[in-house]
Amino acid sequence: MQLADVTEDNWRDVAAVTPTASQQEFVTATTYYMCLANYGDDWNSLAVVEGDTVVGHVMWAVDHDEGSVWMGGLVIDAEHQSRGIGRAAVEAFLNRFATGLSPHVALSYSPDNDRARRLYMRLGFRETGEIEDDEIVARYRL
Repeated sequence: MQLADVTEDNWRDVAAVTPTASQQEFVTATTYYMCLANYGDDWNSLAVVEGDTVVGHVMWAVDHDEGSVWMGGLVIDAEHQSRGIGRAAVEAFLNRFATGLSPHVALSYSPDNDRARRLYMRLGFRETGEIEDDEIVARYRL
């Protein structure tokens, strides 16, 4: 499993990534995330790739005011879930940004998203007490 830039060769596959129906209350369509990366402020999209197949999406941004890298828009396609790809994608993300760019990685999730919370806590993220857009903020120290 690897993270790759979204390019003219793979953007359609990334745009087709769809979560399970039960996850749609917690994440938005990957096309929205891709638009944030192309037309918004600071976000960058990455494809989650297994072999030659795009299986997910994640995005990142640097918050220059606080000096952290933010992870957002993690979506693993419904057909590829329950195989450890989400965990591997987060680990690859942490490895990618463990280069000294920032002292920590931050992310946020809905208080009702128990599945995401368990994953992030198992990987070493810690809730900070911060709230961002009604979501719980957790940080991982690099």
